[in-house]
Amino acid sequence: MNTELFARDIGVAEFDNIEEMLERLDPSYPVFCFWPETLGARARKFVESFPGRSLYAVKCNPHASVLDSLYHGGVRHFDTASLSEIAAVAERFDDVNCYFNHPVKVRAHIESACKIYGVNDFVVDHPNELRKVLDIVPADAVIQVRLLVPSEHAVYEFSEKFGAKEETAVKLLQAIEASGRKPAVSFHVGSQCIDVISYEKALRLVAKVLSIAGVAPEYINVGGGFPSYYREGVPPLDTYFSTITTTAKSLGLENVEFLCEPGRALVADGCGLVVQVQHRADDALYINDGVYGCLIECTSRQTVSPARGLGRRRTLSKEMRDFRLFGPTCDPLDQFRYPFKLPADMEEGDWIELGVLGAYSVALDTRFNGFGVDASIALRGRSTYDFDGNEHVAGRNKIAPQPGVSTQFPPHPRVMD
Repeated sequence: MNTELFARDIGVAEFDNIEEMLERLDPSYPVFCFWPETLGARARKFVESFPGRSLYAVKCNPHASVLDSLYHGGVRHFDTASLSEIAAVAERFDDVNCYFNHPVKVRAHIESACKIYGVNDFVVDHPNELRKVLDIVPADAVIQVRLLVPSEHAVYEFSEKFGAKEETAVKLLQAIEASGRKPAVSFHVGSQCIDVISYEKALRLVAKVLSIAGVAPEYINVGGGFPSYYREGVPPLDTYFSTITTTAKSLGLENVEFLCEPGRALVADGCGLVVQVQHRADDALYINDGVYGCLIECTSRQTVSPARGLGRRRTLSKEMRDFRLFGPTCDPLDQFRYPFKLPADMEEGDWIELGVLGAYSVALDTRFNGFGVDASIALRGRSTYDFDGNEHVAGRNKIAPQPGVSTQFPPHPRVMD
């Protein structure tokens, strides 16, 4: 990908690396960084290697530059959960398909999705939602039944909120077929799923439900859950893909079309955030973004960002120590339980690059207390924390990735995992 032409096309500044950006901008504000080359490579990996259609889960990161990068990488299908997400995609690209994959939808939004944007794929997990959808969608619509599946190997599970139990799923599939619409099945093993066995178990459950229902599905959507590398090793994507293919064949489902809807695995390591230290008090660093901005995932042990310190017009010490980070707001919840290992002489004005922040970062920026992330830049080459299989591939910065996280500080009584 020609990053320079791409960055110019989408109207963002571009730099060779983080250091050049800091030298030229000297930012006192947080800067969201994205690597179009890494995002494009991740898109191509799914488009070319997943055994079926790959949908990007827009909720994970709806930033326009991220959408553009994935589109340039070949993504043409999008998992959208609201009318706003559908509009953001459909009004930006001409040759794409949106899937309204939220189990609970507003009637007026279903109508607009169909009539204005031509959406023809929907999901349900309850008879009441099916009745609502059947009242509105066209006769050739595809309606997925979202099946409840175990999420024991995921960091974030969805089973408490969404998913139909087996008996309900059977009845829903039969009702969809009786209506003349096209039945399909979907499931979600949970976000950041670190064991491929979850997909095998879920597919066996899908095969059982389809057999009982006596329905031939239009497709099977295996959802998201594909992990990214933060601090602990995860299986390569190819292991997930081969498990899905092998399991499908063993269950007699090899002729059914498969869909997936990755979010995290597409964008996590293609983005980062540079924050500035506003204040130091002993082992505490107060930075200009936090829990209410782009860093909510750093409150969970399994998704803490790798970090490195960058001195402001000086070279930082090679001696490292643990620091606890606090965000910029007045709320005591705006802090991080897990310490970050950074140069011991960090002080006001220095910067911290936080990596693997493409997932659930800018999407969750609340603007609480008037703080937020407004600046975005593109960087040439592959990201500092580019992940390929089980290995990081250093980009132009040539930084050996370090976890940047060590033992746990005693939590504030109101800070929860």
